[in-house]
Amino acid sequence: MNKGKVFLVGAGPGDPGLLTLRAKELLQAAEVVIYDYLANEVFLQYAPAEAERIYVGKKGGDHTLSQSEINALLVEKGRSNRVVRLKGGDPFVFGRGGEEAEELVAAGIPFEVVPGVTAAIAVPAYAGIPLSHRDYTASMAFVTGHERDDKDASKINWDKLATAVGTLVFFMGIKNLPEICRQLIAHGRPAETPAAVIRWGTTPEQRTVTGDLGTIVERVEQAKIKPPAIVVVGEVVALREKLNWFESRPLFGRRVVVTRAREQASDFKQRLNELGAECIEFPTIEIQPPPTWGPLDRAVASLTDYDWVIFTSVNGVKFFMERLRAAGLDVRELKGIRLAAIGPKTAEAIEAMGLRPDLVPPEYRAEAILDGLQGDGVAGRRFLLPRAMEARDVLPDTLRQWGGQVDLVPAYQTVLPAGRSSHILQLFQAGAVDCVSFTSSSTVHNFFKLLDKETILPHMDRVAVACIGPITAETAANFGLKTDIMPADYTIAALTEAICAHFMNTPAATTS
Repeated sequence: MNKGKVFLVGAGPGDPGLLTLRAKELLQAAEVVIYDYLANEVFLQYAPAEAERIYVGKKGGDHTLSQSEINALLVEKGRSNRVVRLKGGDPFVFGRGGEEAEELVAAGIPFEVVPGVTAAIAVPAYAGIPLSHRDYTASMAFVTGHERDDKDASKINWDKLATAVGTLVFFMGIKNLPEICRQLIAHGRPAETPAAVIRWGTTPEQRTVTGDLGTIVERVEQAKIKPPAIVVVGEVVALREKLNWFESRPLFGRRVVVTRAREQASDFKQRLNELGAECIEFPTIEIQPPPTWGPLDRAVASLTDYDWVIFTSVNGVKFFMERLRAAGLDVRELKGIRLAAIGPKTAEAIEAMGLRPDLVPPEYRAEAILDGLQGDGVAGRRFLLPRAMEARDVLPDTLRQWGGQVDLVPAYQTVLPAGRSSHILQLFQAGAVDCVSFTSSSTVHNFFKLLDKETILPHMDRVAVACIGPITAETAANFGLKTDIMPADYTIAALTEAICAHFMNTPAATTS
Protein backbone atom coordinates (compact mmCIF):
# COMPACT_ATOMS: atom_id res chain seq x y z
CA MET A 1 0.00 0.00 0.00
CA ASN A 2 1.32 3.44 -0.95
CA LYS A 3 2.03 5.72 1.95
CA GLY A 4 2.57 8.72 -0.27
CA LYS A 5 0.18 11.28 -1.70
CA VAL A 6 0.45 14.02 -4.31
CA PHE A 7 -1.20 17.41 -3.95
CA LEU A 8 -1.71 19.32 -7.20
CA VAL A 9 -1.58 22.84 -5.80
CA GLY A 10 -2.32 26.11 -7.57
CA ALA A 11 0.17 28.79 -6.51
CA GLY A 12 -1.76 31.68 -8.01
CA PRO A 13 -0.51 34.19 -10.58
CA GLY A 14 2.54 35.54 -8.74
CA ASP A 15 1.51 37.88 -5.94
CA PRO A 16 2.41 35.99 -2.72
CA GLY A 17 -0.73 37.39 -1.08
CA LEU A 18 -2.90 35.38 -3.48
CA LEU A 19 -1.67 31.98 -2.29
CA THR A 20 -4.52 30.11 -0.61
CA LEU A 21 -4.44 29.11 3.04
CA ARG A 22 -4.77 25.45 2.05
CA ALA A 23 -1.75 25.72 -0.25
CA LYS A 24 0.36 27.23 2.53
CA GLU A 25 -0.78 24.54 4.95
CA LEU A 26 0.26 21.78 2.54
CA LEU A 27 3.63 23.39 1.81
CA GLN A 28 4.37 23.52 5.53
CA ALA A 29 3.88 19.75 5.75
CA ALA A 30 5.54 18.81 2.44
CA GLU A 31 8.32 16.26 2.12
CA VAL A 32 8.90 17.03 -1.57
CA VAL A 33 8.02 20.22 -3.49
CA ILE A 34 8.02 20.02 -7.29
CA TYR A 35 7.53 23.52 -8.64
CA ASP A 36 7.10 25.36 -11.94
CA TYR A 37 8.63 28.42 -13.56
CA LEU A 38 5.50 30.47 -12.86
CA ALA A 39 5.23 29.49 -9.19
CA ASN A 40 6.74 32.26 -7.05
CA GLU A 41 9.86 30.90 -5.34
CA VAL A 42 8.93 32.91 -2.24
CA PHE A 43 6.47 30.12 -1.46
CA LEU A 44 9.32 27.64 -1.00
CA GLN A 45 10.14 29.29 2.33
CA TYR A 46 6.95 27.76 3.75
CA ALA A 47 8.27 24.23 3.17
CA PRO A 48 10.32 22.56 5.93
CA ALA A 49 14.07 23.06 5.61
CA GLU A 50 14.56 19.33 5.13
CA ALA A 51 11.97 19.09 2.32
CA GLU A 52 13.34 18.19 -1.11
CA ARG A 53 12.84 20.96 -3.66
CA ILE A 54 12.79 20.09 -7.36
CA TYR A 55 12.48 22.68 -10.11
CA VAL A 56 10.75 21.47 -13.28
CA GLY A 57 10.06 24.81 -14.94
CA LYS A 58 9.33 25.22 -18.63
CA LYS A 59 9.65 28.51 -20.49
CA GLY A 60 10.01 29.47 -24.13
CA GLY A 61 11.16 26.05 -25.29
CA ASP A 62 13.67 25.69 -22.45
CA HIS A 63 12.31 22.67 -20.56
CA THR A 64 14.04 21.40 -17.44
CA LEU A 65 12.00 18.21 -17.83
CA SER A 66 9.48 17.19 -20.45
CA GLN A 67 5.89 16.69 -19.34
CA SER A 68 6.28 12.91 -19.53
CA GLU A 69 9.36 13.15 -17.31
CA ILE A 70 7.47 15.33 -14.83
CA ASN A 71 4.68 12.75 -14.77
CA ALA A 72 7.22 9.99 -14.06
CA LEU A 73 8.81 12.08 -11.31
CA LEU A 74 5.42 12.63 -9.63
CA VAL A 75 4.79 8.90 -9.67
CA GLU A 76 8.28 8.10 -8.33
CA LYS A 77 8.15 10.63 -5.49
CA GLY A 78 4.46 10.13 -4.81
CA ARG A 79 4.79 6.45 -3.94
CA SER A 80 6.38 7.14 -0.56
CA ASN A 81 6.32 10.90 0.03
CA ARG A 82 3.94 13.72 0.74
CA VAL A 83 4.44 15.66 -2.51
CA VAL A 84 3.28 19.20 -3.28
CA ARG A 85 3.19 19.79 -7.02
CA LEU A 86 3.21 23.59 -7.06
CA LYS A 87 1.89 25.05 -10.29
CA GLY A 88 1.43 28.68 -11.33
CA GLY A 89 -2.19 29.82 -11.40
CA ASP A 90 -4.70 26.97 -11.18
CA PRO A 91 -3.63 23.39 -11.95
CA PHE A 92 -6.78 22.66 -13.95
CA VAL A 93 -6.79 25.87 -16.02
CA PHE A 94 -4.22 25.32 -18.79
CA GLY A 95 -1.90 23.91 -16.15
CA ARG A 96 -1.78 20.28 -17.32
CA GLY A 97 -3.08 19.28 -13.92
CA GLY A 98 -5.59 16.95 -15.53
CA GLU A 99 -2.83 15.08 -17.37
CA GLU A 100 -0.78 14.71 -14.21
CA ALA A 101 -3.82 13.53 -12.23
CA GLU A 102 -4.51 10.85 -14.86
CA GLU A 103 -0.95 9.52 -14.49
CA LEU A 104 -1.35 9.36 -10.70
CA VAL A 105 -4.63 7.46 -11.04
CA ALA A 106 -2.99 4.98 -13.43
CA ALA A 107 -0.18 4.41 -10.91
CA GLY A 108 -2.60 4.00 -8.01
CA ILE A 109 -1.27 7.03 -6.14
CA PRO A 110 -3.80 9.10 -4.18
CA PHE A 111 -3.98 12.78 -5.04
CA GLU A 112 -5.79 15.96 -4.11
CA VAL A 113 -6.39 19.10 -6.15
CA VAL A 114 -6.06 22.53 -4.52
CA PRO A 115 -7.38 25.24 -6.85
CA GLY A 116 -5.37 28.41 -7.23
CA VAL A 117 -6.31 31.94 -8.26
CA THR A 118 -6.06 31.71 -12.01
CA ALA A 119 -4.15 34.35 -13.96
CA ALA A 120 -7.18 34.68 -16.23
CA ILE A 121 -9.04 36.67 -13.59
CA ALA A 122 -6.24 38.00 -11.38
CA VAL A 123 -3.96 39.51 -14.01
CA PRO A 124 -6.65 41.61 -15.73
CA ALA A 125 -7.91 42.71 -12.31
CA TYR A 126 -4.43 43.96 -11.38
CA ALA A 127 -4.34 45.82 -14.70
CA GLY A 128 -7.63 47.54 -13.92
CA ILE A 129 -9.66 45.45 -16.36
CA PRO A 130 -12.86 43.77 -15.07
CA LEU A 131 -13.71 40.77 -17.21
CA SER A 132 -17.41 41.43 -16.87
CA HIS A 133 -19.36 44.65 -16.53
CA ARG A 134 -23.10 45.20 -16.97
CA ASP A 135 -22.50 48.11 -19.35
CA TYR A 136 -20.09 46.16 -21.56
CA THR A 137 -20.51 42.38 -21.55
CA ALA A 138 -22.06 39.43 -19.76
CA SER A 139 -19.82 36.68 -21.18
CA MET A 140 -16.18 35.69 -21.11
CA ALA A 141 -13.97 32.87 -22.33
CA PHE A 142 -10.51 31.57 -21.47
CA VAL A 143 -8.50 30.38 -24.45
CA THR A 144 -5.02 28.98 -24.87
CA GLY A 145 -2.83 31.06 -27.14
CA HIS A 146 -0.38 28.19 -27.54
CA GLU A 147 -1.83 24.87 -28.66
CA ARG A 148 -0.01 21.55 -28.78
CA ASP A 149 2.65 21.30 -31.47
CA ASP A 150 1.98 17.62 -32.14
CA LYS A 151 -1.47 18.01 -33.70
CA ASP A 152 -2.61 19.30 -37.04
CA ALA A 153 -6.02 20.85 -36.39
CA SER A 154 -6.76 23.67 -33.98
CA LYS A 155 -9.30 23.07 -31.23
CA ILE A 156 -10.28 26.76 -31.33
CA ASN A 157 -13.46 27.46 -33.30
CA TRP A 158 -12.52 30.96 -34.40
CA ASP A 159 -15.73 31.50 -36.37
CA LYS A 160 -17.81 31.05 -33.21
CA LEU A 161 -15.38 32.47 -30.67
CA ALA A 162 -14.71 35.78 -32.42
CA THR A 163 -18.19 37.27 -31.99
CA ALA A 164 -20.00 35.00 -29.52
CA VAL A 165 -18.12 36.05 -26.36
CA GLY A 166 -17.70 39.58 -24.98
CA THR A 167 -14.35 39.22 -23.19
CA LEU A 168 -11.61 36.89 -24.38
CA VAL A 169 -8.59 35.99 -22.26
CA PHE A 170 -5.72 34.22 -23.99
CA PHE A 171 -3.03 32.37 -22.04
CA MET A 172 0.51 32.19 -23.42
CA GLY A 173 -0.46 34.28 -26.43
CA ILE A 174 2.58 36.46 -27.12
CA LYS A 175 4.17 34.22 -29.73
CA ASN A 176 0.87 33.78 -31.60
CA LEU A 177 -0.51 37.28 -31.00
CA PRO A 178 -0.43 38.21 -34.73
CA GLU A 179 -2.39 35.05 -35.59
CA ILE A 180 -4.88 35.62 -32.75
CA CYS A 181 -5.62 39.13 -33.95
CA ARG A 182 -5.81 38.02 -37.58
CA GLN A 183 -8.24 35.20 -36.82
CA LEU A 184 -10.51 37.37 -34.67
CA ILE A 185 -10.71 40.13 -37.27
CA ALA A 186 -11.16 37.65 -40.11
CA HIS A 187 -14.12 36.08 -38.31
CA GLY A 188 -16.00 39.27 -37.57
CA ARG A 189 -14.44 40.96 -34.55
CA PRO A 190 -13.94 44.68 -35.37
CA ALA A 191 -10.29 45.76 -35.66
CA GLU A 192 -11.15 48.62 -33.27
CA THR A 193 -11.91 46.18 -30.43
CA PRO A 194 -9.78 47.18 -27.39
CA ALA A 195 -7.00 44.77 -26.46
CA ALA A 196 -4.39 44.56 -23.72
CA VAL A 197 -1.27 42.49 -23.13
CA ILE A 198 -0.14 42.14 -19.50
CA ARG A 199 3.27 40.73 -18.64
CA TRP A 200 4.14 39.30 -15.22
CA GLY A 201 0.72 40.30 -13.93
CA THR A 202 0.18 40.78 -10.16
CA THR A 203 3.92 41.17 -9.53
CA PRO A 204 6.05 44.32 -9.15
CA GLU A 205 7.34 43.65 -12.69
CA GLN A 206 3.87 43.94 -14.21
CA ARG A 207 3.76 45.80 -17.53
CA THR A 208 0.64 46.51 -19.55
CA VAL A 209 0.35 47.54 -23.19
CA THR A 210 -3.04 48.53 -24.62
CA GLY A 211 -4.35 49.13 -28.11
CA ASP A 212 -6.88 47.39 -30.32
CA LEU A 213 -6.85 44.33 -32.52
CA GLY A 214 -5.43 46.38 -35.33
CA THR A 215 -2.57 47.99 -33.37
CA ILE A 216 -1.73 45.76 -30.40
CA VAL A 217 0.84 43.61 -32.24
CA GLU A 218 2.93 46.62 -33.25
CA ARG A 219 2.68 48.17 -29.78
CA VAL A 220 3.76 44.96 -28.08
CA GLU A 221 6.75 44.70 -30.41
CA GLN A 222 7.70 48.33 -29.73
CA ALA A 223 7.45 47.75 -25.98
CA LYS A 224 9.50 44.53 -26.32
CA ILE A 225 7.00 42.57 -24.25
CA LYS A 226 8.04 38.95 -23.78
CA PRO A 227 6.33 35.95 -22.15
CA PRO A 228 4.82 35.25 -19.73
CA ALA A 229 1.82 37.41 -20.58
CA ILE A 230 -1.96 37.39 -20.70
CA VAL A 231 -3.91 38.82 -23.64
CA VAL A 232 -7.32 40.40 -23.01
CA VAL A 233 -9.68 41.32 -25.84
CA GLY A 234 -12.98 43.15 -25.35
CA GLU A 235 -14.64 46.47 -24.65
CA VAL A 236 -13.89 46.11 -20.91
CA VAL A 237 -10.23 46.88 -21.66
CA ALA A 238 -11.23 50.54 -22.04
CA LEU A 239 -12.04 50.65 -18.31
CA ARG A 240 -8.32 50.38 -17.49
CA GLU A 241 -7.96 54.12 -17.97
CA LYS A 242 -10.19 54.67 -14.91
CA LEU A 243 -9.53 51.52 -12.88
CA ASN A 244 -5.74 51.12 -13.09
CA TRP A 245 -5.10 50.84 -9.34
CA PHE A 246 -2.07 48.52 -9.17
CA GLU A 247 0.36 50.26 -11.52
CA SER A 248 -0.62 53.74 -10.33
CA ARG A 249 0.63 53.22 -6.76
CA PRO A 250 3.34 55.76 -5.87
CA LEU A 251 6.25 53.30 -5.63
CA PHE A 252 5.20 50.95 -8.41
CA GLY A 253 8.19 49.81 -10.44
CA ARG A 254 10.71 50.87 -7.77
CA ARG A 255 13.17 48.41 -6.30
CA VAL A 256 14.11 49.09 -2.68
CA VAL A 257 16.89 47.16 -0.96
CA VAL A 258 15.94 46.44 2.67
CA THR A 259 19.00 45.90 4.84
CA ARG A 260 17.16 45.42 8.11
CA ALA A 261 17.42 42.11 9.99
CA ARG A 262 15.06 39.61 8.36
CA GLU A 263 13.04 39.00 11.54
CA GLN A 264 12.36 42.72 11.87
CA ALA A 265 11.87 43.67 8.23
CA SER A 266 8.31 42.42 7.75
CA ASP A 267 6.54 45.62 8.84
CA PHE A 268 8.83 47.79 6.70
CA LYS A 269 8.46 45.50 3.68
CA GLN A 270 4.69 45.39 4.02
CA ARG A 271 4.45 49.18 4.07
CA LEU A 272 6.66 49.48 0.99
CA ASN A 273 4.85 46.67 -0.83
CA GLU A 274 1.48 48.32 -0.26
CA LEU A 275 2.85 51.44 -1.94
CA GLY A 276 3.90 49.36 -4.94
CA ALA A 277 7.62 48.85 -4.32
CA GLU A 278 9.48 45.64 -4.99
CA CYS A 279 11.46 44.92 -1.84
CA ILE A 280 14.78 43.15 -2.21
CA GLU A 281 15.81 41.55 1.05
CA PHE A 282 19.48 41.97 1.86
CA PRO A 283 19.67 41.64 5.65
CA THR A 284 23.02 42.98 6.75
CA ILE A 285 22.54 42.15 10.41
CA GLU A 286 21.31 39.12 12.28
CA ILE A 287 20.07 39.34 15.85
CA GLN A 288 21.50 36.71 18.18
CA PRO A 289 21.78 36.21 21.96
CA PRO A 290 25.00 37.47 23.56
CA PRO A 291 27.87 35.00 24.14
CA THR A 292 26.74 34.67 27.75
CA TRP A 293 23.58 35.57 29.68
CA GLY A 294 25.59 36.08 32.89
CA PRO A 295 25.62 39.92 33.08
CA LEU A 296 21.94 40.25 32.11
CA ASP A 297 20.86 37.49 34.50
CA ARG A 298 22.76 39.13 37.36
CA ALA A 299 21.08 42.46 36.58
CA VAL A 300 17.66 40.77 36.52
CA ALA A 301 18.39 39.17 39.90
CA SER A 302 19.12 42.56 41.43
CA LEU A 303 16.46 44.71 39.77
CA THR A 304 15.46 46.36 43.03
CA ASP A 305 18.85 48.12 43.05
CA TYR A 306 17.94 50.21 40.00
CA ASP A 307 16.03 53.47 39.70
CA TRP A 308 15.75 53.38 35.91
CA VAL A 309 15.79 50.77 33.13
CA ILE A 310 16.44 52.35 29.75
CA PHE A 311 15.52 50.39 26.62
CA THR A 312 17.06 51.58 23.38
CA SER A 313 15.44 49.03 21.04
CA VAL A 314 12.67 46.47 20.68
CA ASN A 315 15.32 43.75 20.84
CA GLY A 316 16.48 44.99 24.23
CA VAL A 317 12.92 44.68 25.55
CA LYS A 318 12.46 41.23 24.01
CA PHE A 319 15.59 39.63 25.43
CA PHE A 320 15.27 41.37 28.80
CA MET A 321 11.75 40.01 29.25
CA GLU A 322 12.88 36.53 28.15
CA ARG A 323 15.57 36.44 30.83
CA LEU A 324 13.10 37.78 33.40
CA ARG A 325 10.81 34.83 32.66
CA ALA A 326 13.77 32.41 32.54
CA ALA A 327 14.51 33.43 36.14
CA GLY A 328 10.96 32.53 37.15
CA LEU A 329 10.01 36.20 37.53
CA ASP A 330 7.53 38.51 35.82
CA VAL A 331 6.89 42.21 35.27
CA ARG A 332 5.93 42.70 38.91
CA GLU A 333 9.67 42.82 39.61
CA LEU A 334 9.71 46.21 37.84
CA LYS A 335 7.35 47.81 40.33
CA GLY A 336 8.74 51.14 41.45
CA ILE A 337 11.40 51.22 38.72
CA ARG A 338 11.06 53.92 36.07
CA LEU A 339 11.23 52.88 32.43
CA ALA A 340 12.49 54.82 29.43
CA ALA A 341 12.13 53.91 25.74
CA ILE A 342 13.80 55.37 22.67
CA GLY A 343 11.09 55.51 20.05
CA PRO A 344 7.43 54.50 19.78
CA LYS A 345 8.11 50.91 18.69
CA THR A 346 10.24 50.29 21.77
CA ALA A 347 7.50 51.89 23.87
CA GLU A 348 4.92 49.61 22.24
CA ALA A 349 7.04 46.57 23.11
CA ILE A 350 7.08 47.68 26.75
CA GLU A 351 3.34 48.33 26.73
CA ALA A 352 2.72 44.87 25.25
CA MET A 353 4.08 43.50 28.55
CA GLY A 354 1.45 45.42 30.50
CA LEU A 355 3.81 48.26 31.44
CA ARG A 356 3.82 51.93 30.63
CA PRO A 357 7.12 53.74 29.98
CA ASP A 358 7.75 56.85 32.07
CA LEU A 359 9.83 58.54 29.40
CA VAL A 360 9.51 58.43 25.60
CA PRO A 361 11.35 61.43 24.16
CA PRO A 362 9.93 63.28 21.13
CA GLU A 363 13.17 62.67 19.21
CA TYR A 364 14.16 59.04 18.93
CA ARG A 365 17.86 58.99 19.83
CA ALA A 366 20.03 58.79 22.92
CA GLU A 367 20.54 62.56 23.20
CA ALA A 368 16.80 63.05 23.59
CA ILE A 369 16.70 60.58 26.50
CA LEU A 370 19.33 62.72 28.18
CA ASP A 371 17.24 65.84 27.63
CA GLY A 372 14.30 64.10 29.30
CA LEU A 373 16.37 63.03 32.30
CA GLN A 374 18.10 66.34 32.96
CA GLY A 375 15.46 67.69 35.28
CA ASP A 376 14.98 64.44 37.14
CA GLY A 377 18.18 64.38 39.15
CA VAL A 378 20.62 61.89 37.71
CA ALA A 379 23.33 62.10 40.36
CA GLY A 380 23.31 59.13 42.71
CA ARG A 381 20.74 57.18 40.71
CA ARG A 382 21.35 53.73 39.23
CA PHE A 383 20.57 53.03 35.58
CA LEU A 384 20.33 49.68 33.81
CA LEU A 385 20.82 49.62 30.03
CA PRO A 386 20.09 46.20 28.47
CA ARG A 387 21.22 46.75 24.89
CA ALA A 388 23.28 45.46 21.97
CA MET A 389 26.87 44.44 22.70
CA GLU A 390 28.11 47.18 20.37
CA ALA A 391 26.31 50.50 20.60
CA ARG A 392 26.96 54.22 20.91
CA ASP A 393 28.26 55.26 24.33
CA VAL A 394 26.97 58.83 24.42
CA LEU A 395 24.07 57.88 26.73
CA PRO A 396 25.96 55.91 29.42
CA ASP A 397 28.99 58.23 29.26
CA THR A 398 26.88 61.35 29.80
CA LEU A 399 24.86 59.78 32.62
CA ARG A 400 28.12 58.93 34.38
CA GLN A 401 29.39 62.47 33.86
CA TRP A 402 26.24 63.69 35.58
CA GLY A 403 26.90 61.44 38.58
CA GLY A 404 24.71 58.48 37.69
CA GLN A 405 25.73 54.85 38.15
CA VAL A 406 25.27 52.94 34.91
CA ASP A 407 25.31 49.21 34.27
CA LEU A 408 25.64 48.28 30.60
CA VAL A 409 24.60 44.68 30.04
CA PRO A 410 24.56 42.92 26.66
CA ALA A 411 21.02 41.70 25.95
CA TYR A 412 21.79 40.68 22.36
CA GLN A 413 24.36 41.05 19.63
CA THR A 414 24.17 41.94 15.95
CA VAL A 415 26.28 39.74 13.72
CA LEU A 416 27.04 39.57 10.03
CA PRO A 417 24.60 37.15 8.35
CA ALA A 418 25.98 34.18 6.53
CA GLY A 419 24.91 34.55 2.94
CA ARG A 420 25.90 35.45 -0.58
CA SER A 421 25.95 39.03 -1.82
CA SER A 422 26.71 38.39 -5.49
CA HIS A 423 23.06 38.67 -6.56
CA ILE A 424 22.67 42.07 -4.88
CA LEU A 425 25.91 43.31 -6.40
CA GLN A 426 24.70 42.27 -9.85
CA LEU A 427 21.49 44.26 -9.35
CA PHE A 428 23.47 47.38 -8.42
CA GLN A 429 25.80 46.89 -11.37
CA ALA A 430 22.84 46.52 -13.73
CA GLY A 431 21.27 49.75 -12.46
CA ALA A 432 18.27 47.73 -11.25
CA VAL A 433 18.10 49.28 -7.75
CA ASP A 434 16.27 52.56 -7.10
CA CYS A 435 16.80 52.89 -3.35
CA VAL A 436 18.77 51.31 -0.52
CA SER A 437 17.46 51.76 3.02
CA PHE A 438 19.45 51.80 6.25
CA THR A 439 17.69 51.60 9.60
CA SER A 440 20.73 51.73 11.89
CA SER A 441 24.45 52.36 11.82
CA SER A 442 24.98 48.60 12.07
CA THR A 443 23.18 48.05 8.78
CA VAL A 444 25.55 50.53 7.11
CA HIS A 445 28.71 49.02 8.60
CA ASN A 446 27.69 45.51 7.60
CA PHE A 447 26.53 46.57 4.14
CA PHE A 448 30.14 47.49 3.41
CA LYS A 449 31.41 44.32 5.03
CA LEU A 450 29.28 42.26 2.67
CA LEU A 451 29.95 44.45 -0.38
CA ASP A 452 33.41 45.79 -1.13
CA LYS A 453 33.37 49.57 -0.83
CA GLU A 454 35.47 50.26 -3.90
CA THR A 455 33.32 47.89 -5.96
CA ILE A 456 29.90 49.13 -4.89
CA LEU A 457 30.39 52.91 -4.55
CA PRO A 458 30.67 53.63 -8.32
CA HIS A 459 27.18 52.15 -8.74
CA MET A 460 25.58 54.15 -5.92
CA ASP A 461 25.32 57.42 -7.84
CA ARG A 462 22.08 56.25 -9.43
CA VAL A 463 20.65 54.92 -6.15
CA ALA A 464 18.73 56.96 -3.58
CA VAL A 465 20.12 56.39 -0.08
CA ALA A 466 17.48 56.40 2.68
CA CYS A 467 18.59 56.64 6.32
CA ILE A 468 16.27 56.47 9.29
CA GLY A 469 18.02 59.26 11.20
CA PRO A 470 21.06 61.52 11.50
CA ILE A 471 23.27 59.02 13.32
CA THR A 472 22.73 56.46 10.55
CA ALA A 473 23.25 59.17 7.92
CA GLU A 474 26.52 60.19 9.57
CA THR A 475 27.73 56.59 9.44
CA ALA A 476 26.74 56.40 5.77
CA ALA A 477 28.67 59.61 5.08
CA ASN A 478 31.78 58.08 6.64
CA PHE A 479 31.61 55.42 3.93
CA GLY A 480 31.18 57.97 1.17
CA LEU A 481 27.39 57.80 0.83
CA LYS A 482 25.23 60.91 0.51
CA THR A 483 21.86 60.54 2.20
CA ASP A 484 19.02 61.53 -0.12
CA ILE A 485 16.10 60.56 2.12
CA MET A 486 15.75 61.07 5.87
CA PRO A 487 12.47 61.54 7.76
CA ALA A 488 11.83 64.16 10.42
CA ASP A 489 10.71 61.41 12.81
CA TYR A 490 13.14 58.52 13.10
CA THR A 491 10.63 55.70 12.68
CA ILE A 492 9.97 53.02 10.07
CA ALA A 493 6.59 54.58 9.25
CA ALA A 494 8.16 57.99 8.69
CA LEU A 495 11.00 56.49 6.66
CA THR A 496 8.47 54.78 4.40
CA GLU A 497 6.60 58.05 3.88
CA ALA A 498 9.85 59.86 3.11
CA ILE A 499 10.83 57.26 0.50
CA CYS A 500 7.40 57.59 -1.08
CA ALA A 501 7.60 61.39 -1.15
CA HIS A 502 11.06 61.29 -2.72
CA PHE A 503 9.92 59.16 -5.64
CA MET A 504 6.51 60.75 -6.23
CA ASN A 505 7.88 63.12 -8.86
CA THR A 506 10.80 61.04 -10.08
CA PRO A 507 10.12 59.08 -13.30
CA ALA A 508 10.65 55.33 -12.96
CA ALA A 509 13.02 53.59 -15.37
CA THR A 510 11.36 51.32 -17.92
CA THR A 511 12.58 47.74 -18.20
CA SER A 512 11.47 44.98 -20.51
